[in-house]
Amino acid sequence: MKRYLSRYVLGVWLVVGPLSAPLEAAQWPDFTKLVEKYGPAVVNISTTAKKEERKDGPIYPGIPSIPKDSPFHDFFRHFFDEENEFEESRPSTSLGSGFIIGSDGYIVTNNHVIDEAEEIIVRLTDRREFVAELQGADKRSDIALLKVEATNLPTVRLGASSDLKVGEWVLAIGSPFGFEHSVTAGIVSAKGRSLPNDNYVPFIQTDVAINPGNSGGPLFNLDGFVVGVNSQIYSRTGGFMGLSFAIPVDVMKKVVEQLKASGKVSRGWLGVLIQDVTRELAESFSMDRPQGALVAKVLPDSPATAAKFKVGDIIIKFGGKNIERSADLPPIVGSTNVGSKVATTVIRQGKQVTLEVTIGELPSEEDVQLALRGSKGGQSAITSKRLALSVIDLDENKRDELSISEGGVLVQRVDAGPARDADIRKGDVILMINNINIENVNHFKEIVSQESDTKVPVLVHRRGSPLFLALTIPAK
Repeated sequence: MKRYLSRYVLGVWLVVGPLSAPLEAAQWPDFTKLVEKYGPAVVNISTTAKKEERKDGPIYPGIPSIPKDSPFHDFFRHFFDEENEFEESRPSTSLGSGFIIGSDGYIVTNNHVIDEAEEIIVRLTDRREFVAELQGADKRSDIALLKVEATNLPTVRLGASSDLKVGEWVLAIGSPFGFEHSVTAGIVSAKGRSLPNDNYVPFIQTDVAINPGNSGGPLFNLDGFVVGVNSQIYSRTGGFMGLSFAIPVDVMKKVVEQLKASGKVSRGWLGVLIQDVTRELAESFSMDRPQGALVAKVLPDSPATAAKFKVGDIIIKFGGKNIERSADLPPIVGSTNVGSKVATTVIRQGKQVTLEVTIGELPSEEDVQLALRGSKGGQSAITSKRLALSVIDLDENKRDELSISEGGVLVQRVDAGPARDADIRKGDVILMINNINIENVNHFKEIVSQESDTKVPVLVHRRGSPLFLALTIPAK
């Protein structure tokens, strides 16, 4: 039976013409064969871990804490806290997904799915269950590699996330809320997304419905290749809201390769803290447009220090790859082999400079924090009427507290004026003005007096991190 496309015009239905079945069907992809072929390689993962013992406290509202050795302890537990006592003895559990990449039992999932697990159970579609061993995990990429003792297991095919295009169809298989082997589909919304605290993963953003339990499951393209590992969602409710994020399979393959070989992951390290170049900052640095990664701090004893990077440098090219945003740099540096020499182009005081840096190995987060510590100090204060702010030298205790080894002035007060317009705040430490390190309040006064009616970059230390701001210093 033919279907016709009609239109309602001036109170009359007009038949435009027949709507062919092939055209209608072509609007939606057919995922059935993909699911039938590769669905068996997707597994459900459950874990158990010891639940932390609850500290003794009030058994019931209004009743004081009762010591365990008291004869009344068991009595009150029985009548007022029987349910909670049962929950105390029960181990905590978590659910997630994974997929088999080797017929000999290698399985990929998310690190957060198996983190701190005492036992990991892998369940296949044919109801077989295996106890998995953790081969290695990488917190920074949120990838974990498991191994089960089995052979001839169904496997997925790994593709190339670099070939993905925004707008193409993708499909996810996983166990949302424990509903095993649920299939959802959508499109690629964006590529190379940077998320807070995930600097080394350029996430794939999709609108595929992902929920708790989907973590660690595969993201397929229409050709049946895995292009990502479903990892995170953006949600204000705890459920799906149209924003899902997957780890690119290109990142996953490099991590898995290292986990198989050594059980850990080694990443390249430059040793700089960076930020985006805004339109205002680009103007203050005399740039035609915003681009690159602005160096806000060079860590001591780092590859960047050895290569003579400077605060205020703007990295626009690393190893032949253009750096348009600051988020572009960490994944590229992280994937660079340790010990390799890389040519890096920076904009320094309006000119392009090429530096050659020997990439080091990314240290632990604790070691990076240790590199930021230091002490020294002085004490005096000054008010700048031109900027409408007051600054003071840092004493030794304040330097210790803020991990600032030398230089800088502490902002004590900001009134309406140029400093407030630039978003300089009370508690900020001004470290640099127009690429000049500030030694103390007297030096600050001298530098400010030399600038007139110009927009200049200002580096401040705020809440433990460096930040560039664009400040317009008015004419005298």
